Amino acid sequence: MAHQSDSLRSIFFALGANSAIFVAKLAAALMTGSGAMLAEAIHSLADTGNQILLLVGLKEAKRPPTPEYPLGFGKSIYFWSFIVALIMFSMGGMFSIYEGIHKLQHPEPLDKPWIAVGVLLFSIVAESVSLWGCLREVNKVRGGRSLVRWFRESRQSELLVVFGEDLAALLGLSFALMAVGVTMVTGNPFYDALGSIVIGALLIVIAVLIGVEVKNLLIGQGVEPSLKEEMVASLEQEEKIEQVLNLLTLQLGKDVMVAVKAKMQDCVTADDMVAAINACEARFRQRFPQILWLFFEPDNKK
Repeated sequence: MAHQSDSLRSIFFALGANSAIFVAKLAAALMTGSGAMLAEAIHSLADTGNQILLLVGLKEAKRPPTPEYPLGFGKSIYFWSFIVALIMFSMGGMFSIYEGIHKLQHPEPLDKPWIAVGVLLFSIVAESVSLWGCLREVNKVRGGRSLVRWFRESRQSELLVVFGEDLAALLGLSFALMAVGVTMVTGNPFYDALGSIVIGALLIVIAVLIGVEVKNLLIGQGVEPSLKEEMVASLEQEEKIEQVLNLLTLQLGKDVMVAVKAKMQDCVTADDMVAAINACEARFRQRFPQILWLFFEPDNKK
């Protein structure tokens, strides 16, 4: 079994970094008049709010099942992750593009550009620490998969969001640093405005990628393919199970619902069948503790 990642730790890493970076960027943007810096400040503010929304989602996902919500509230984290993607798209991406276009139409020279450079370098260091913390948790669960494949297959939406935000932040900061640097060298504020537009486009692309993955979870994805293979292999090792005919799963946040249809070995009585199924279920739950609901249908097809 793969190690479990600590999404909460990744969120707190990102929350601390983004809060400090937002304050620094906003001060630099006000002092320098940099459009790219203001776009980055708004991006960090959005990221800070996004981490809070993810914490809300994780807390809500822990609520126990009720008669009205018999499968629990685990999928709440998917809703809040999707809201985060929308915020990144609109408040981050669209605002950055708007700010860049505004600066193109009304160019203004940078004031005290070295302040912007210093803040950007500090932000790159802080975001690197946040991304390092996130990758530590990602590496616990991705096994030998590439980051792209993990991103496509992961069922931890909150970890997807933090990784996407940290990656977008580092790339955005790099573009902002280049934009401010070229503007300082040429004295042409066009490059600062262009940097803001590029940052906005980058945020929109990553927000869409996150949104697509979270949408799949909202619709109702099963567990990761590798985990499903482990589950099938585990059941096929059971002495009383002759063949696994079907195994359906549904990811419910950190919890999982599983439905099994299996061909059983001959049992003398119905009580023997029930006892065999109960024993199989107990061992199956022990091997896969993330299972919240387990439904087992025996069959005797020849």
